[in-house]
Amino acid sequence: MRTPHPDRLPPAFRRIGWSNLLAQLSEQTALAAAPLAAVILLAAGPAETGWLQTAQTLPFLLLSIPAGLIADRSSRRWLMVASEALRALSLALTILLLGLGRMNLPLLALLGCTGAIGTVCYSVAAPALIPMLVPRAQLADANRWLELARSAAYAGGPALGGALVGWTGAPAAYVLATILSIWAVLLLAGLPKEELAVRNGRKLLHDLKDGAAFVMRHDLLRPILVTAVFFNIGWFCIQAVYVAYAVQVLGLTAFEVGITLGIYGAGMVAGASAAPALARRVSFGTMIVLGPFGGFCAALLMLGTVWFPSPILAGFSYFLFGAGPILWTITTTTLRQAVTPNAMLGRVSALVMTATFGARPIGAAAGAFIAAHAGAPACLGAAAIGFLVQLLVILLSRVPRLRALPDMA
Repeated sequence: MRTPHPDRLPPAFRRIGWSNLLAQLSEQTALAAAPLAAVILLAAGPAETGWLQTAQTLPFLLLSIPAGLIADRSSRRWLMVASEALRALSLALTILLLGLGRMNLPLLALLGCTGAIGTVCYSVAAPALIPMLVPRAQLADANRWLELARSAAYAGGPALGGALVGWTGAPAAYVLATILSIWAVLLLAGLPKEELAVRNGRKLLHDLKDGAAFVMRHDLLRPILVTAVFFNIGWFCIQAVYVAYAVQVLGLTAFEVGITLGIYGAGMVAGASAAPALARRVSFGTMIVLGPFGGFCAALLMLGTVWFPSPILAGFSYFLFGAGPILWTITTTTLRQAVTPNAMLGRVSALVMTATFGARPIGAAAGAFIAAHAGAPACLGAAAIGFLVQLLVILLSRVPRLRALPDMA
């Protein structure tokens, strides 16, 4: 089954698809520029960039559940519009402060945190809105196209951000990110108005309890949730220190750092492109397992740079970090959409995001702490242990035995 061009999916999906590409490209350009600006302009080290990553991921831990409850009780379309507009505003303020020479590390962290609030709301609302616009039979294709677009953004955004910071300075990278974000807002504003679910009058806490019970009792969603938690802790333990590690230990320039980060996106493109062919040859459960396995192999390669400090080895590690886990994202998102009632999708997506993306600031903070007390190489070792745990969790569950996409429980 080939991934269709977005024009073959419902018309409303096209706007989400293209806005997703622009928003992701904006986000990745800014995320690449932030630690580079911190290292080059503000003399930050591995510990400081680790705390910067913590600030930029903290909203995923604190706000995913409130965002999911809002998504189930209001217009998901306008939640996406407002969240992307908030991110555009934070980017514009970053440009202003950089231009005035008033930027410092706390302000950079605060603005990154504000932009991440928009990312959280967008990320919760989008998976909940798509099943209302796309037939169930096309969900995997829609998710695959979205992930392919995200992969392209992960490939191009860091390279663009690194190149612009290295060639013209950080403001140019943020100007590009702001333009892309505003464009995404305009596309989202043109989405058709969706029908809102009938409110049952129950309290928010009751809704949240139902969503949590559904996830924790589901024998497929529960191990996927735990696996994703350990993956994100390990991944952001690496992300917290990588830019400073690459510049100070591997000897990379800002542009070369952007290239290695862009290789991660190239891996995502490769994985998303190969997904249809792989889906014809392996079971649905095997497709899911390929993500944790790829992450563990990538973590071992990154750890190898401690003894063999090669940018090629780091680049190959980032390629695997992109190629394997993108298959995980496509298949597990499709699984969650297929087995979860639509009226519950917002809060279920929020709970999954809180537990998984909420693990990111924990991983980043752990990376910052370990870097400050034991150095960046110790962070890479700790991350490899986290990736081993996430692989074992999924292998010991029922997920690898899935032959095909299951029906709603």
